[in-house]
Amino acid sequence: MLLVALAPGLQPWRGRTGGQAHSELDASHRYRFQRAARGSVVRALEAEMAFYQERVRRNPTGGLDLAALARTYLKMARATGLTHWYLLAEQAAQRSLGNLPHNNAGAMLVLARVAEARHDFAGALRLARQVAGHEDALSLVVTVNLAMGKLDDASRAAEDLLGRIPTLGAYVLRALVRQAQGRDDDAIADFHRALAAEEPGETGSSAWARTMLGRLHFRRGRLALAEGLYREALRILPEYPLALVHRADLETRTGRYADAERHFRQVFDTSQNSPQVFDHVVLRGLARLRTLQGDEEGARALWDQAVARLRQDTSGGAFGHRRELARVLLERGHPGDVAEALALMQAEITVRRDAETLDILAWALSRSGRWHEAEQAIAEALRGGVRDAALFYRAGVIERALGNHAQAEAYFRSAAETDPAFDARARRAWGLEEWVGSGGVR
Repeated sequence: MLLVALAPGLQPWRGRTGGQAHSELDASHRYRFQRAARGSVVRALEAEMAFYQERVRRNPTGGLDLAALARTYLKMARATGLTHWYLLAEQAAQRSLGNLPHNNAGAMLVLARVAEARHDFAGALRLARQVAGHEDALSLVVTVNLAMGKLDDASRAAEDLLGRIPTLGAYVLRALVRQAQGRDDDAIADFHRALAAEEPGETGSSAWARTMLGRLHFRRGRLALAEGLYREALRILPEYPLALVHRADLETRTGRYADAERHFRQVFDTSQNSPQVFDHVVLRGLARLRTLQGDEEGARALWDQAVARLRQDTSGGAFGHRRELARVLLERGHPGDVAEALALMQAEITVRRDAETLDILAWALSRSGRWHEAEQAIAEALRGGVRDAALFYRAGVIERALGNHAQAEAYFRSAAETDPAFDARARRAWGLEEWVGSGGVR
C-alpha cells in the first residue's frame, strides 16, 4: 500500500532544481513554506531516536519511552524506505507492550502499521480496532480497506477521520478513496483542500500529497501537470523516493530514457546499499528501460535480479509481496513463469482485492489461457468505478480474445477517453502486452 508521508532523501539531489516547474505550476499546487534542508528531517529523527534510546537505557522496564522509540523507528522507516527500521519499530513496540500491556495505544498503533507494511491487512485491522477512535487508527482503517477493495468501509472511515481532524493527510486519504471509486473530480478537489490545509513542518506529507495528485493526472494523460507536481514534491524533499520513481515512470513513457534511468538510480543511491521497499520497483523500471532500448541481455539480467530479490523477501516474510513478484514474473515474459505467477495471485487475492491486484490476477489468468476467469477478474476490478486506461485496455484485450469485439471496442474507447495520451508507446512503457486468441499470440 502507500507509504504515507515518506520524508526526505538522504543524498543531495543532483538533477534539475525544479525551479522551472515551480514557476509554471498553478499557485494552489506550490509549496508555500520554506523547504527542509537536505537531510534535516533524518537528522532530527536521529536526534529524537538518540533521546529515547537514552531514556530506555535508563529505564528498561518502562513502556512509554519504548513506545515513543518505536514510533521514531517507524517514522525513520517512512522517511527512508529502509526496511530494517520497520523491524526495529516492531521489536521496540513488542517490548513496550510486554512492559505495559494496557493503555498503550502508541505501541499498538506501531504494530498495526508494521502489519500493514507486511500486507497483513487482517492483523492490522485487528490491532487498529483495539485503539478504536484514535486518529491514526482511523487513517489505517482507510488504507487497509482500500487495499482489501472494501471501498464503502474505506469511505466511511475517511469521512469519520475528516470529521475529527480536517488535515492535509485526512483530505488526501479521502481523495484516494474517491479516486478508487472513479470520482476523479471530487478527488482532485480533495487534493486541493489538502494543499490548502498544509502547515509548515509536515514536509513529508506535503511531498506525498503532490506525488499522489501527480499520479492521478498522469493516469489521465495530463503529463505536463503530473511532471510539475513531481518536481514540486522533489523541490520540497530532494531525493524523495516515491516522487523519484513516479517521475522516472513518466520519463519512460515520454521516451526520456536517460532521465528515467538517472532518477531510478537515485533511489538506489538514497538507500546506501541497504534493502528498501522501492528496490524491486527500481529494478523493474530499469528492466523496462533496457527492453524499450532493445537491450534484451541487460533487461534479462535486471528482471532476474528483481525476481531474486522479491523471492527472497516473500519467502522470508519481509516487506516484499506476492503481487509484485507475480507482476515481475509476468512482465519478464518467460512461459515457465506463468504458473507460478498465477499461483501467487490466487493466494494474494484471498487477502487483497483492490483494482490493481485484480488486474494482475486477470493478466495471469489470460496468460494461462483462462480467458473467462480473466474476464470475471477484470470486471470486478472495474466494478468499483475506478477510471484507469490500463485496466480498460486489458479488459478490451480479454474481450477481443473471447470474440466479444463490440465490448472490446467499448473498453478501448474508455481507455482513450480516460487517458487521451495512452498510445502504443505508453502501453509499451506500462508493460502491457496484447494476447489474442487461446494460443496467447502477441
